[in-house]
Amino acid sequence: MPGWLTILAAVYLIIAGICFLVIIADVVAGRRQPMWIMNLVWPITALYAGPIALWAYLRGGRAYGQQTMHGSMEKGGEAAKEAEPSWRSMALGATHCGAGCTLGDIVAEWFTFLVPLSLFGQAIFAAWAIDYLLAFIFGIAFQYFTIKPMRNLTPRQGVVAALKADSFSLTAWQVGMYGWMAVATFVIFKQELPKTGPVFWFMMQIAMMAGFFTNLPVTWWLLRRGIKERM
Repeated sequence: MPGWLTILAAVYLIIAGICFLVIIADVVAGRRQPMWIMNLVWPITALYAGPIALWAYLRGGRAYGQQTMHGSMEKGGEAAKEAEPSWRSMALGATHCGAGCTLGDIVAEWFTFLVPLSLFGQAIFAAWAIDYLLAFIFGIAFQYFTIKPMRNLTPRQGVVAALKADSFSLTAWQVGMYGWMAVATFVIFKQELPKTGPVFWFMMQIAMMAGFFTNLPVTWWLLRRGIKERM
């Protein structure tokens, strides 16, 4: 493993951790989001996007004043009248999916580290299978707590709506993530990276960004069809 890559990975992980803590501190200091789930989505996004997430949070995601859920929904209703989803609504819609995928991947990767498993003779395939299952569970939960209050749905209706809104977009995200990790594992390094090293988690951060971009077209379509709520 090149020494420079290990240093770069460690530095970026530290920077992402600092961005995570800055957003957490800002939220705890009183700048809570009108929609409470975003208090989790923003710092989790910083775990992989680092400075980009912090910039986006400070630029357009930070809560100001006494915003209310009612006011947020009124703005969302106005945005929903747009013919095409804006880049901002697409990015916000993707971050919900990304937060669920990030949590699922972190839990799954450490689980398969502690409990070695293999699928088709490869440990990475077993990790991907568990990644997808946990990411799906977390992703649907994040979408549920977004879509249920915005549409004032019953719990059952909220679950059904979350499944419709997030199943395809989450799968699109995982395709990007798996694609990059496959390139990193089988093409660049030609071996599975140790999960106790910074390079593996740096590659996972890049994989999350790849997932963000493969998710965007699906999120655009879901927003345009009204299946997913515009924020």
